[in-house]
Amino acid sequence: MRPPVRPALLLALLFPLLALSGPASTAKRGERRAETEQVLHGVLQGGPVPAAISRLRFLREESYAAEEIGLVMRKALDERVRRNLTAVLAGLETRSAEPTLARLASDDDSAVRMYAAQGLARLKSRNTGVLLPLLQDKSSGVRKEAARALGASRNARMGPPLVKAAKAEQELEVRAAMLAAVGDTGDSKQVPALKTFLASDSESTRFAAARGLCRLGSQDGFAFAGKLLGSQDRFVRRQGLELYEGVSAKKAAPSLKPLLEDKDRTLAATAARILYQGGEAAMLDWLVLASWNAKGEEKLAYEKELETLQLQDDRRKVILRKAGVAK
Repeated sequence: MRPPVRPALLLALLFPLLALSGPASTAKRGERRAETEQVLHGVLQGGPVPAAISRLRFLREESYAAEEIGLVMRKALDERVRRNLTAVLAGLETRSAEPTLARLASDDDSAVRMYAAQGLARLKSRNTGVLLPLLQDKSSGVRKEAARALGASRNARMGPPLVKAAKAEQELEVRAAMLAAVGDTGDSKQVPALKTFLASDSESTRFAAARGLCRLGSQDGFAFAGKLLGSQDRFVRRQGLELYEGVSAKKAAPSLKPLLEDKDRTLAATAARILYQGGEAAMLDWLVLASWNAKGEEKLAYEKELETLQLQDDRRKVILRKAGVAK
């Protein structure tokens, strides 16, 4: 049985009429909130989650939507509706959603717990108390997302419990998430523990341990990545480059700066994007200008990375004008 629709949702169409009596800004906001109600009503009726998230973010009423979802979730009983609403809440990436997500992290439904952990990770929530128990959750998906959320908290005290959980974890994909998350916590005291996983029989475990070490700035991690980057196989080299995802530009620059001149332009473009995300702002200009001057498949390599960064057209134009190559 579907949960009863709240009166506010049924009255959504009335908001634009009420708002017309106020200032223009009030009217606009009333219209946005009315549409927000309509979008949420669509989710209640089984509408697609990704489209709902996209529309709510476009309306810039994420906080209002989070408040509405929090109220509805207290009464919703239908399993699918609860899961979909939690997924929407997680995708809004608004601080207003954090209290509800924290509460849902201990929900009876494993899918709800998993989406809640995803949402807390996106918010880089410091509410680690609700996440730690999930490292022993019966659902592997919940354990994996909880590990990522604990890493995203950037709380060094989460390093030891993540290492302990990784040692006991049997699912390779979940263990990999835990090891990478150790690096995200910034707890350099866990370097020796991560190094022991480099001798694992599992390739994914070794790779994840190296990723965690690289994020902690450990030379052992960089040495592991360097061996891959030194391969003649371009796909192996790209695996080595992946290990620098999430590493600060200051730590990654010695290894990645030389790659900007590499004949594999996909490798060069990815290196530039990682450096930019790591804090080197000039790399965005480098990508834009490289794309401007490139042709064919080379241009596609740069555009793929710019798409990942969600570069806006007006920002691109500013960069090109500053470089004197466009009006």
